[in-house]
Amino acid sequence: MTARNLNAWLWLVVAVHVAAIGAATVGATQVPAPVKATPGPAVPANASGEQIFAAACATCHATDGTGSPKSVVAFDIANGHSLPDFTDCATNTVEPLADWVAVAHQGGPVRGLDRHMPAFGEALTIEQIERTIKYLWSFCKDRSWPRGDLNFPRAFFTEKAFPENETVITTGVTTSGAKSVTNQVVYEHRIGSRGQYEVAVPIDMRQAEAGESWSRGLGDVELAIRRTFFDSVESGSIFAAGAAVALPTGKEELGLGNGYTIVEPFAMFGQMLGTAGFLQVHTGIEIPTDHTKGQDEAFVRTALGYSFAQDRGFGRAWSPMMEVLVAKPAGGSAEWDVVPQMQVSLSKLQHVLVSVGARIPLNEREERKPQFLMYFLWDWFDGGLFQFWK
Repeated sequence: MTARNLNAWLWLVVAVHVAAIGAATVGATQVPAPVKATPGPAVPANASGEQIFAAACATCHATDGTGSPKSVVAFDIANGHSLPDFTDCATNTVEPLADWVAVAHQGGPVRGLDRHMPAFGEALTIEQIERTIKYLWSFCKDRSWPRGDLNFPRAFFTEKAFPENETVITTGVTTSGAKSVTNQVVYEHRIGSRGQYEVAVPIDMRQAEAGESWSRGLGDVELAIRRTFFDSVESGSIFAAGAAVALPTGKEELGLGNGYTIVEPFAMFGQMLGTAGFLQVHTGIEIPTDHTKGQDEAFVRTALGYSFAQDRGFGRAWSPMMEVLVAKPAGGSAEWDVVPQMQVSLSKLQHVLVSVGARIPLNEREERKPQFLMYFLWDWFDGGLFQFWK
């Protein structure tokens, strides 16, 4: 691969992602109108969440939150889906309050859901909607499930403390010095309320030295497991810890692997800042099984960001972030990097997202070059890749 081909490939990838964002934006204008909300008699301003749910929601969702049958609601749900069961904690807890409010205020189509979910924005105030949703949350009786409000946006390197069901494809391109195109496919699967396992598969193309021929192939596959040990929506905090092992599956002689196994204990912490800001910290130590080939390396990664949404907070979500990365090998000097980035949701349900950014070295820049980064994320638990776009 020549430098000209590399640059052409880079611009092609950027164009594809820009086109995807543009297509999603156009699709967002083709929104079917939700049915008109009919909550019955006027709801008192000081009504409890339970009272509002009984008056406005129970006909379709049943008084116990399990969902009414078709014989009661008298309509079919789009795509063959059924009404959600709010007693199912996996369904009840995964989304943040803002997404629940958006659907209740604007109706199902605002998140690509069925048009029969009414828009209550003219019938209920935001405060009444939030009160009702927090009552709805009580249908989940297992308090061990972290709430979706603590599921902060994903950064490129700082791992999250919230357990996920998602697939992420990340590409990194270095165009100066020894050029490289790194690709990593990460599969994350939640285990119960607090656990998660992860498989990361790298497929790289790189030069050992500038101007040399390219090597292509599989890198070192990593397996990880983690558990969330603490979460509190009231304090806005979440903490998790786990361990990973990187296996020597790559070809060391081609620069595609280390040639030895690395064990990595780690911990993650997330903190809500105000209503839309967040701070995430990820720290650990990489321990090689063969100290004649590698050395221990400690790292600390932090991500600071803020999320905002278009259309008065009901539309597409944007999350600018800044990561600061520090890695300190035993007996060596610390390496510092900054990673400015922007994540944006593509699908209306916000279960498909992209992010673009750049990893910029702050020291030892003769050996370490800037890297352009991009990822594509699919939260497959929420729905199919091509569902909920309009």
